[in-house]
Amino acid sequence: MLNPDSTMEFNPDGSVRLPDELVRQKQEKEDRMKKGRCMVVRKDVLSTKPPKTCMLHIMLSDAIDDNRFVETIFQQLNEKSQTPFKLTKVNEKQFDIEVGTEFRRCSDCSELVRRFKEFLYSNVIEEKQDCPYEGSPRERNFCYEDYFD
Repeated sequence: MLNPDSTMEFNPDGSVRLPDELVRQKQEKEDRMKKGRCMVVRKDVLSTKPPKTCMLHIMLSDAIDDNRFVETIFQQLNEKSQTPFKLTKVNEKQFDIEVGTEFRRCSDCSELVRRFKEFLYSNVIEEKQDCPYEGSPRERNFCYEDYFD
């Protein structure tokens, strides 16, 4: 997190200079995606008003040659879940998973990501974007509007 007291620094071309920590994180992510068996899962909220929907954007690293595990893990969870999921294969390295409206959509989404992490030995880079989910309702304040339309 940026220190509010710090002054902004600029590059010679006038663009804002990124803090060293952000530059390091970006480089680490790029290295993991080029060299290791890794995936990036970006969580986006598509609609905050009923019906609430979210999207998981999945990108596989260059080191992953066989992408069948994505569809297999998706199908296993989709069979047991009440949450409507829709898998779209963008290309060999990218998938989109739409998470529909359901009481357990956040926990089912987290379960899907957990299964990917388990398969890839925790080599999953999770980018929450605007996803507000922090854990189970016991771990945070329960809000009626988050679950019921």
